[in-house]
Amino acid sequence: MDEGKARCALAEAARRTVALGLNRGAEGNVSLRWGAGFLVTPSGLPNDTLQADQMVYMDLEGGWQGPLKPSSEWRIHRDIYRARPEAGAVVHAHSPHAVSLACLRRPIPPFHYMVAAAGGRDIPCADYATFGSEALSQNVLNALTGRRACLMANHGQVAIGASLEEALRLAEIVEELAAQYWRARLLGEPVLLTDAEMDAVLARFVDYGQRET
Repeated sequence: MDEGKARCALAEAARRTVALGLNRGAEGNVSLRWGAGFLVTPSGLPNDTLQADQMVYMDLEGGWQGPLKPSSEWRIHRDIYRARPEAGAVVHAHSPHAVSLACLRRPIPPFHYMVAAAGGRDIPCADYATFGSEALSQNVLNALTGRRACLMANHGQVAIGASLEEALRLAEIVEELAAQYWRARLLGEPVLLTDAEMDAVLARFVDYGQRET
């Protein structure tokens, strides 16, 4: 897509994070790989009011263009695009149930087969570091090894996808799973699926859904 359409799509995705209950106010951030770099939401502006001309273009060295500063978490987005060529979009959210588990520094274990939607047998929780820091970005990259989503200790969640729609949907799934796990823990200790059972799910997910043959 051209730059104008990319900017519109990213602004719409940022507004959707609020409508979907993934973020409030200026919480979280969203980005889209574009050209030789990426577009990212600006720092400190409410997601539900963002417009196309407020999206910030950044190169993969950390430079940016325009009057607005990029999100304070731009390093996470930049480093994911550098390390994960399949990533076309990144959603970082402060969704309530994911935050609750992250504040306990608790990963989401294989209590439900949909955990495999994030690419592995569990959804890990990245170690804590100050927001916006290189250390936090590295911790997130470590947690995303072999995964498409992770929690962030005392912070939130990150989801990546080939497209904005895919990244947003995965962020929704992570929040849904966090809520389900939280509720299950209120009643007792959930029965976890075995490695073999999760591996069978992961194998099914390779060609699951409406894909062209």
